Amino acid sequence: MTNTARAVFLDHSSLDLGDLDLNPLRDCFGDLQLFARTTADQVTERLKDASVAITNKVVIDAAAMAASPGLKLILISATGTNNVDLEAARRHGITVCNCQGYGTPSVAQHTIMLLLNLATRLADYQKAVGEGRWQQASQFCLLDYPIIELEGKTLGLLGHGELGSAVARLAEAFGMRVLLGQIPGRPPRPERLPLDQLLPQIDALTLHCPLNEHTRNFIGARELALLKPGAFVINTARGGLIDEQALADVLRNGHLGGAATDVLSVEPPTQGNPLLAPDIPRLIVTPHNAWGSREARQRIVGQMSENAQAFFSGTARRVVS
Repeated sequence: MTNTARAVFLDHSSLDLGDLDLNPLRDCFGDLQLFARTTADQVTERLKDASVAITNKVVIDAAAMAASPGLKLILISATGTNNVDLEAARRHGITVCNCQGYGTPSVAQHTIMLLLNLATRLADYQKAVGEGRWQQASQFCLLDYPIIELEGKTLGLLGHGELGSAVARLAEAFGMRVLLGQIPGRPPRPERLPLDQLLPQIDALTLHCPLNEHTRNFIGARELALLKPGAFVINTARGGLIDEQALADVLRNGHLGGAATDVLSVEPPTQGNPLLAPDIPRLIVTPHNAWGSREARQRIVGQMSENAQAFFSGTARRVVS
């Protein structure tokens, strides 16, 4: 294959909001066709003459591959590979490459932002000003909600890869002590504390680990109860890591000082979610946008371009199948 290949981006609007430079990607192919979004029944038709498929969340399954005999390369504009049947790709001789580490600054920044919002009770104070309570106060300031300093507090990290390490550095810049926890399903390491030891001694818990059969709902009612009264919980990894009903319940009973999540178990939450109930106090939910800075999304374009060029030169990189 050469750069005369025809490429099809099935859902480019999930990446590009009109603010990205796509020329590095265009330069990799003879033709690049962009579709803002693609439904399941449109995949086969759109890939039938393609050599390269680009997808973020559109599923490319075994049937789509079988119907696309010219398909040689699938570029995933994300890290997760669950939307591509990797075994079918191997059978059909299709190389699959993903993107890695592109969102570290953006997600780490978002994680600390959520922690700061919880510690300063920003949402409560914004609401108080909007309701006119500051305007009616008897003194110059409003201090109705306790403000907590991060300096001197202890942050527990579950997941200390590239992203967890970035969060740890930011937390330490605020004067926090960082402890690392043992993730289920991984070999024990001396510097990783078992959950039963980690949770009772930390002031905040933040998750940066993958979702798998070992980690699904591994933070449940029992684990949340082990946390200190007033502790914070933050999840910018995957929604299924925390038992969402248990988190809603523990926030309602007042044991936690607050929680924040950028992810839910099903996204978008079209059928509702326990964490979207209107009566849950001290909860921040953001719509899985921690990764989405312009800089991070431009890095994805750059990595996909690198992946394509490497594939054409016979030295494929970031290969997942």
